[in-house]
Amino acid sequence: MDQVIRSKRFELFAFGLAGFISAAVLFAVAQLVSVFFATSSAPFVALGSTFIDFTPPWLKDFAIATFGTNDKLALFVSLGVVAAILAALVGLLARRNFAAAAIAILILAAVIGTSVITRSATDSMDLVPVVIGTILGLGTLKWLIGLASTDRSPSQEEEPSAGPSRRKFLVASSLSLLGAAIAAGVGTSIAATRNAAESARLALGLPASKARAAKIPKGAQVDLKGMPKFVTPNEDFYRIDTALSVPRIDPAEWSLRVHGMVDNEFTMSFNDLLGEELVESYLTLTCVSNPVGGDLVGNAKWLGYPLRKLLERAGPQAGADMVLSTSIDGFSASTPLEILTDDRMALLALGMNDEPLPLEHGFPVRMVVPGLYGYVSATKWVVDLEVTRFGEKDAYWTTRGWSERGPIKMSSRVDVPRSFTKLPPGEVVIGGTAWAQTIGISKVEVKVDDEPWQKAELAEEATLDTWRQWRYVWKGGSSGNHSVTVRAYNADGEMQTSDRADPVPNGASGWQRVQFSITDS
Repeated sequence: MDQVIRSKRFELFAFGLAGFISAAVLFAVAQLVSVFFATSSAPFVALGSTFIDFTPPWLKDFAIATFGTNDKLALFVSLGVVAAILAALVGLLARRNFAAAAIAILILAAVIGTSVITRSATDSMDLVPVVIGTILGLGTLKWLIGLASTDRSPSQEEEPSAGPSRRKFLVASSLSLLGAAIAAGVGTSIAATRNAAESARLALGLPASKARAAKIPKGAQVDLKGMPKFVTPNEDFYRIDTALSVPRIDPAEWSLRVHGMVDNEFTMSFNDLLGEELVESYLTLTCVSNPVGGDLVGNAKWLGYPLRKLLERAGPQAGADMVLSTSIDGFSASTPLEILTDDRMALLALGMNDEPLPLEHGFPVRMVVPGLYGYVSATKWVVDLEVTRFGEKDAYWTTRGWSERGPIKMSSRVDVPRSFTKLPPGEVVIGGTAWAQTIGISKVEVKVDDEPWQKAELAEEATLDTWRQWRYVWKGGSSGNHSVTVRAYNADGEMQTSDRADPVPNGASGWQRVQFSITDS
């Protein structure tokens, strides 16, 4: 009897494992084949992108607040865990009814296929990876459950073939899992060697700018350990977007269509863009999901073509008030036409900090616009500009509860000391950054504990479109817990609001308060 019970347990384990391995084969093979098709033909990329499309604003903010720039990794891990559990359940279902399990797998394949075909850069041919993966996954499941089934005697009291059957199943399972791992590894390797976009990026020499950015004053950087660099290195620049897999666009195949309510529709190639009079500009970008005191903000030098000149060529018609920019991955942003046609340095950018745009930051071309949050202006991998009206077209996030216009709110933060830092007795040097794009920062004040507000020392200003650093020396206090609060004023004398607001629907607001402690030990 004990042997029969052990056999039953092994059979349950084996069928669950068979389901998991068959799913691994399905996804790994589809991933391998997808390198020869659109990026979004990969199952996890397609499923994850579809999930993001239906993500409510509160869940998006929770993910960013919890995982930061690792939100995409967290999504992939979550999808993997869910897929593994469902696959094991399908395997257990196959123990009683293989036809029902096969139907469950076909339903999953249909869901994946729907996710693939609804992406903006895919067509019916991009279903091939899912089809091939599904066929091999079903075949693997059929094979493994055949080996997992045990032959019991009529009395159910013994199982003479248990040993050999188990060995055969475990060997077959190991080989299948190894094959899935090899397929995934080969797919990753082939994708790397076929990355024409990265090869083109590395070979690209940026043309000289017709108008160089003003030199950054030496005094723009506060000399204090822990302060961010005034110009954020590309590798440290925050990344928040809807692309689970970075689009890999060969610049030779890139083009930008300008159309809609214009007198002259046209299409621009990458070589056309290289031939224009490009300019440089320092600009601080901010994500609308940035919480009070958050780090989803960065400052860089951008090289590009002024969007006002591009739109002058198109000739916007009377009544137009918005430009809908669309990425190759389907993301879209609604930018007020007046902001793209005034004298601010809104760019169709191809360079970042003296090198071609990194792939994850929009290579080959993206938009950067002073004074607006990225969700309504900073479209990466941009391929389409439609001049239209706010009342006629909706952008990606405005259909999900966010404001259709997103002016950046004046903000300030404490960078040093970090929250809950323990400091020795004596002077405490406090430092941070503040920004009020297109207007500039005129004053920053800090408040330690319940002491009166004190004026901080401002670093030199680079441009009105960049953040401004500051410092304040506090003479110190007694041992124990302390706090510092910061607020800023813009060049018009307006004070940063103390009213607390969440990022949804148009950006967070409020004064940041950081706690730290002084200890004798």
